[in-house]
Amino acid sequence: MAEQPATSIPLADSHERIRVVGARENNLKDISVEIPKRRLTVFTGVSGSGKSSLVFSTIAAESQRLINETYSSFVQGFMPSLARPDVDLLDGLTTAIIVDQERMGGNPRSTVGTVTDANAMLRILFSRVGKPYVGPPGAFSFNTATVSGAGSITIAGKKEKRTFQKTGGMCPRCEGKGHVSDYDLTALYDDEKSLNEGAITIPGYSMDGWYGRIFRGSGFFNPDKPIKKYTKRELDDLLYKEATKIKVEGINLTYLGLIPQIEKSFLAKDVDSMQPHIRAFVEKAIVFGTCPECDGTRLSEEARSAKIDGKSIADACAMQISELAEWVRGLDLPGVAPLLESLRETLDSFVSIGLGYLSLDRASGTLSGGEAQRTKMIRHLSSSLTDVTYVFDEPTIGLHPHDIERMNQLLLRLRDKGNTVLVVEHKPETIAIADHIVDLGPGAGSGGGEICFEGTVDGLRASSTLTGRHLDDRVQLKDAVRSASGALEIREANLHNLRDVDVDVPLGVLTVVTGVAGSGKSSLIHGSLVGSRDDIVVIDQGAIRGSRRSNPATYSGLLDHIRKVFAKVNGVKPALFSANSEGACPACNGAGVIYTDLGVMATVATECELCEGKRYQQEVLGYLLGGKNIAEVLAMPISEAAEFFSEGEAKLPPAAVKLLGWLVDVGLGYLSLGQPLTTLSGGERQRLKLAMHLGEKGGVFVLDEPTTGLHLADVEQLLGLLDQIVESGKTVIVIEHHQAVMAHADWIIDLGPGAGHDGGAVVFEGTPAELVKSSTLTGKHLAEYVS
Repeated sequence: MAEQPATSIPLADSHERIRVVGARENNLKDISVEIPKRRLTVFTGVSGSGKSSLVFSTIAAESQRLINETYSSFVQGFMPSLARPDVDLLDGLTTAIIVDQERMGGNPRSTVGTVTDANAMLRILFSRVGKPYVGPPGAFSFNTATVSGAGSITIAGKKEKRTFQKTGGMCPRCEGKGHVSDYDLTALYDDEKSLNEGAITIPGYSMDGWYGRIFRGSGFFNPDKPIKKYTKRELDDLLYKEATKIKVEGINLTYLGLIPQIEKSFLAKDVDSMQPHIRAFVEKAIVFGTCPECDGTRLSEEARSAKIDGKSIADACAMQISELAEWVRGLDLPGVAPLLESLRETLDSFVSIGLGYLSLDRASGTLSGGEAQRTKMIRHLSSSLTDVTYVFDEPTIGLHPHDIERMNQLLLRLRDKGNTVLVVEHKPETIAIADHIVDLGPGAGSGGGEICFEGTVDGLRASSTLTGRHLDDRVQLKDAVRSASGALEIREANLHNLRDVDVDVPLGVLTVVTGVAGSGKSSLIHGSLVGSRDDIVVIDQGAIRGSRRSNPATYSGLLDHIRKVFAKVNGVKPALFSANSEGACPACNGAGVIYTDLGVMATVATECELCEGKRYQQEVLGYLLGGKNIAEVLAMPISEAAEFFSEGEAKLPPAAVKLLGWLVDVGLGYLSLGQPLTTLSGGERQRLKLAMHLGEKGGVFVLDEPTTGLHLADVEQLLGLLDQIVESGKTVIVIEHHQAVMAHADWIIDLGPGAGHDGGAVVFEGTPAELVKSSTLTGKHLAEYVS
């Protein structure tokens, strides 16, 4: 572990520090702080304390806004407009590069190779030295189709007809997707019914909306005839008809058959990034199979025919990156030496960052948040830029304790090149390497937003702050573990890197699945276990979808119950208590703010003068429940709301009261009911989903790294919650790296021994007490943690 630098950094001018004066973004309470440049600063504090508001919403946001202002007004018109953060002064800023945890989009054509420069370099390489020669780099791209055509050009005043062909590498059968799909028609419609009787069962295809108007008015079939009585022509029009212009009630519309419509609206995204109900429909209705023409490589036969040293570009992209790096290193091709050197550096960066187990053809939408963040780092590791501010959001997420030291070294490498590195982090292993610490708190939400400590790691450790007190926390192994009531059998699991794994997952206990990143944990649980029974509830790290009007009350459904209680007590309609409906302030349409578009300048948001930001009409604010109006209720912290709605005239139905209690149990009691979802941190969003699922009837809960975004002091509360779930008769399976969760388990399944081809096997099954005596990597780190 790196030693604490002894250098004392003078904070005399903007060359040596970033100065923040009077920051008030979100819950920040007019704070001021000085951050040393060209050093590694770690921002700590409980989830919701204001770390992200200071680092991302203030420092990084202003840096990006100032960079955008250097472009011409014309160019700025094509860029997103960024408002100035609520801060009095920001001094000494440098260019900020944000490396966050956001998963890489849901485009199924996006792969690890395409989101880095690796694929582009391979395409150039094969276009130059691949034998036989098949064309330019585009001929090796699965996103480029081969196009033929004819046209005319004018030469010396004379028109001449010419034919042309643009050669692309896309497989013509699967159109570069690598798979073909087959539809279960019974999942698309009920053939006993007519369209008017609601035959179509695709999500969102109500006959009361636009789809209904188009299908009923198309004239291609009788909307009152059961589908099973359709002629072959009518059924073909319903299912497969390509885009056709039609006129319905005098309006020009476009008709598209069900299957091309599904492919356009649903399959344009990766399955893993879909909303749960859409994903459930797709998985039920569509069977994906490997394309028989390209064997899943996405590439045309011609693109696959060119070889270098016996390998095609498809072979290269399918190799584990660590092995591909060795193959490239062995190529002796003087004519493309600079290209090979750049490719080698990129591939070696994958290996050094702990992603050598991936392959370049891996769909980017399947990467975890931690893998996505590390993939984004690839571009920066070989960059010649210096005096840049790199901003990281919990870079240790998804990392086994064995891998955290490697991540620490990468952060230090960026610092040692002369850059300022700002890291929001909870892991003590990364906090320990910081040159400077900024601890926010003391609590979360309205109880946070203050600077509790600035200084060195040793100073933090000696302080009385919550982070300082918990920095050296260790746990004891449980005296006794619970006994299983049965087992979920997994047999011959071979998804991805799994090697015919046979393992029993015990029922009725807390099981923790461990192993280094890429060892096969998610493949084993999500790929082999989830879906084997109907009562398995999965709580993963997928994003919560919602607009800036969405909040915990709307997302959880609590607002529906609250509106009904308000309406009942006051004798009016529930719709009055919706800021998106009849109760909305007429001036701001229920947004609470007025947005003023200033063209190429940032859009300015100002508080609505009519409702004073409360979002509702004055008449609506006159209706009270328990002495509070609807705006005051939505401003209540969830912990206060849990008491308010548990008795008296404000009492909600039992299920709603339980949900409020669960929100408190998962550590979100400090959030207000009406806090916009867009302001929640990653950890807060995940725990909101966890609370939503606690009321489901599932017998088996699968949680994917639930300690994400949790402060050291909050982990104990999470463990208590997991115990509650198990003691209620449920089974809990947790994919996790945090040693405190491992030590608290009843049973541990450890995969490894390494990642990728070096993983995929169960290296340990047993209790935590038995694991610390083993020789596995996980066992060694757990032994160090509990000793």
